[in-house]
Amino acid sequence: MAKGVIADASTADSPRRSSGVPLPTHAALTIASHTLAHRVGERCVLDALAAGKEVALARNTPDFVKPGRALGMSLADPFVSRKPIRLVPRGEGRIQILIDEGGTAVTAGAPIHRLLEIGPGELLAGVPLELADRVVLLLHQVVADEERTRDALGMIGESAGIRRVRAHVERLADLHVPVLLRGETGTGKELVARALHDHGPRRGGPFVSVNLGAVPRELAAAELFGAQKGAYTGATRDREGFFRAARGGTLFLDEVGEASPEVQAMLLRVLETGEMYPVGGQAPVATDARILAATDADLDAQIRDGHFKAPLLHRLAGYEIRLPPLRERREDIGVLFYHFAREELSALGEAHRLSPEDPYTAPWMPASLMARLLRFAWPGNIRQLRNLTRQLVIGSRGSAQVTLDPRLLAELGEELAPPAGPGRPAQEPPGKPRRRPSEIGEAELLAALRESAWDLKGASDRLGIPRSSIYDVIDRYPGIRTAGDLDAAEIEQCYEACGGDLDAMVQRLQVSERALKRRLKELGLEGRRA
Repeated sequence: MAKGVIADASTADSPRRSSGVPLPTHAALTIASHTLAHRVGERCVLDALAAGKEVALARNTPDFVKPGRALGMSLADPFVSRKPIRLVPRGEGRIQILIDEGGTAVTAGAPIHRLLEIGPGELLAGVPLELADRVVLLLHQVVADEERTRDALGMIGESAGIRRVRAHVERLADLHVPVLLRGETGTGKELVARALHDHGPRRGGPFVSVNLGAVPRELAAAELFGAQKGAYTGATRDREGFFRAARGGTLFLDEVGEASPEVQAMLLRVLETGEMYPVGGQAPVATDARILAATDADLDAQIRDGHFKAPLLHRLAGYEIRLPPLRERREDIGVLFYHFAREELSALGEAHRLSPEDPYTAPWMPASLMARLLRFAWPGNIRQLRNLTRQLVIGSRGSAQVTLDPRLLAELGEELAPPAGPGRPAQEPPGKPRRRPSEIGEAELLAALRESAWDLKGASDRLGIPRSSIYDVIDRYPGIRTAGDLDAAEIEQCYEACGGDLDAMVQRLQVSERALKRRLKELGLEGRRA
C-alpha cells in the first residue's frame, strides 16, 4: 500500500465527516429525462420521508431544483396527472409507492399496479421511474451536508462521488504533490488530471500526456528523457523527451500499471533523484514537472505478484484519488447523456430537438430508453456513454425521436433490452456466456428480483446464472428473503393489512408469488379474505 494519502472518491463507501461519523442520507428524486432537456439534473430531496411523512408527486408538486440553487419548479408536464403518486415511508429505509386508480402511469422495470415497495438496497442502487412514458425520475439516496466546491472544474454531475473528486482537486491544485488517479477505464482520469493542471500555478505551462503502456522499452529512455544528436543510429537531431517537454508544467503518466519493468526502473530513479540523463548526455538535467499518474490496474496485486515496484507506487501516490465508476453515480447519467447529445446535435444543427416549444410534443429521448440507460452496468463508464450517445444521435439524425439500432442493442447486451413483463424472463442474446454467482452484488440481485416481480426463475435468467444458484446468491445477503424465511405471524399480519390481495403482499414482502401462495395455503389463509 502506498505511504501517501488515499482519498477514496467512490460512492461505494458511506461518506463520513472528518470525525469519522457517517453523514446522514435522504431519499431524493432526480430528473433523468424530461421533454425540456434543461430540466435534467434538477432534484427534489425527500426529507419529509425521513420525518415519517409521505410525499405527493404530481404535475404541480413538489418543486425540483438544480443543486446549489434556491428556486425550482414542479415537473409541469401536461401528461403527468394532477392526481398525486404517493411516496410513503415504511421504516427501515423502505419506501412504498402508491398509485391510485386514474393516476399517472408509472413504470419501474415493469408497470406498477397499485403499489411498489422499494428496499434500502434498491434505493442505494437507484430506481428509475418512468412517468406517463415521458418523464424519467431516478429515486436514489443523497448525502446530507455534501461538500460543495466553488465551480464544476470541468466535471459534469452532482453525485456524492464526483463532488468529492472536485473537492480533492480544489485542495490539491496549488500543491506540488504527486497524485495517483485510480479508477476503471473510462471514468475520466485524464479529465481530472487536466483539472489539477488548469487550476494550479502551473496552468501557464505545458500539459504533456504519455501512455506508458505504449512506450517500447527499447526506446523508453529516449522517449522519456530525450537524446542527443548521434546518441544512437537514426538520432539525426536532438530529441527533447517527455520530461523536458513538460518542464514548468505537468507530466501526466497514463496507464502507469502497464509500464514495463525497465520503464518502471527509469521512472523510479528520476523520481527519487529529481534528475535525468538524456541518452548520450554526460551531465544530469534537473526535472521541473509536476507528476500526475493514472491507472485502472490493481497495483497492490501487481506488487504482490512481483509485476510492479512498490517504491515506485510510493513515489507516485503522494496523494491518491479514486474515481467512482458510472454505475455508482447513476444520478449523473441523465445529465451526462444530454450534455453529450447537445454537443452532437449542435454539430448537426438539430439542438432544437432537446427543448421543443410545444409542451405536448413527444420527448426526443423516449422515457423507456433513458430508463434502460439508468439500469445499464456501463463497464466502459463515461467513455462508453459518450460513444453510445454519439451513435444514438447519428442513427436518429432527422428523426423526431431517438431510436435504438438492433445491432447496437446486441452489442450492449440484455441490460438495454426491453424489460421483461412480470414473471417473464428477459431473452438472452445468442451465445451470451453464463456468469458466476459470486459476481452478483446485492443491488444487482435486488434489481433483478424487482424487475422479475420476485420470480426466482425470471431473476436468475436476467442475472445470467443457473436457477439452482440463485438461492446461494440470496443466502449471501441477509437483507433479502424468500417466502420460506417468513414466519407465520408476519405473513398473517401482511395478509390482514393487504386485505388478502396477493399482488400487494408480494410487493410488500418482496418474495416470489408462487412461493408465497404456497405458504398461504400451508397457513390456511388462501382464499380467505381479511
